[in-house]
Amino acid sequence: MTLSIDALKQKFRDPGPVELELIARYAMLPESGQRERAFSAFAETGLPHRRLEAWKWTDFKQVVRAVEASANPSQSSALPSGDHPVIEIAGTQVRVPENLPAGIKLHTREEAQALGDAEHVPLGAMTAALAGRVGGLATLIIEVTDPTESPLHLVTRGDRDETNFARVVVIVRPGASLDLIESHLGGAGFSSFLIEIGMQEGGQMRRTLLQQGGRDEAQAVTAIVNLGEASEYTQTALAFGAQISRIETRLTHRNSGSHATLNAAYLCAEGYHADFTSHVRHGAPSSVTRQVTKGAVLDGGTGVFQGKFFVPRTVGQYTDADMQHQALLLEDGAVVFAKPELEIYADDVECAHGNTSGALDQNQLFYMRQRGIPEAEARALLTEAFIAEALEDANDGVHEALLDSARAFLSERFK
Repeated sequence: MTLSIDALKQKFRDPGPVELELIARYAMLPESGQRERAFSAFAETGLPHRRLEAWKWTDFKQVVRAVEASANPSQSSALPSGDHPVIEIAGTQVRVPENLPAGIKLHTREEAQALGDAEHVPLGAMTAALAGRVGGLATLIIEVTDPTESPLHLVTRGDRDETNFARVVVIVRPGASLDLIESHLGGAGFSSFLIEIGMQEGGQMRRTLLQQGGRDEAQAVTAIVNLGEASEYTQTALAFGAQISRIETRLTHRNSGSHATLNAAYLCAEGYHADFTSHVRHGAPSSVTRQVTKGAVLDGGTGVFQGKFFVPRTVGQYTDADMQHQALLLEDGAVVFAKPELEIYADDVECAHGNTSGALDQNQLFYMRQRGIPEAEARALLTEAFIAEALEDANDGVHEALLDSARAFLSERFK
């Protein structure tokens, strides 16, 4: 290694047992300057903790006390694939389809790749450093060269594993398009997935993802997205959380005329924690962002929303951005933390944000009960209708499956 184990330990301010275990695992991987830089960026913070402002409600260091195997297999309910090609990442094993749609190429890299923005995404930096094994895949690159008609399905899962770290890079060439479906199904004590997306001029991408984890699991899904001129990116996510989980998106409008849609919904039962965090930088004029996040939390569950729009003075002119977060606290003991932010230095923009939380509308509930609908069923129907707006832009082939997952969750809890 370029740095000794002792030197790596000194980079951490106060390494705990999990960080010491991660250092040991890092030392077993092939030497790489890029891998070292990513791990050094992770070491600056270590496992994120509540003393970091961006992580004060999602304290991985407090929750992840040991690198232990999950007591549960992965969730079985991946989004339906139909005849679409599936890439499955299970631990260090990666299964790729024999036949890919025209316009999609897969490239594999055994060596670690450079990671931009690493200092802002500690779990992303950790994943970039630890993904792969000796003689195995460190990074999977999906190159899209033309408009594609068939979606590509990406599944990550463990089988009562200790860890599952994976890294994927997506490059959408000028005028190309991709429909990506992701199912993140847990099954490991600590799983972290990093996806980096580069959208070139006129490229289009729709990303639909489902996250499910166990009550003894920690999960992270980190996306770094860069938008080129006149490109369009649409993201829809449904999360059920885990013991602790975070879906984080850092998106940058790098050229004018780009458009981003970031929608999400979360449903959290007792013992589950779901965090949606996003940071959008409007680094080019005439860029557009639309964001809707909706959540519903039961007694003992925790939902977190953090969203920030950053608009620089010169390059951010003519920005059009809107962020909305709404949450239902379905029972006493439900917890929701929210922090929508606008940091604007340009003077010719249209930016807005909103945040509300509360209980189900009692008038609507009374109306439905007056028409013979049992209270439990009425509560489930109203909650489903509430979150459905955030899922409208999902891939057509899995949109109903997302709603079915939400219905199953609500039917089980509202008996």
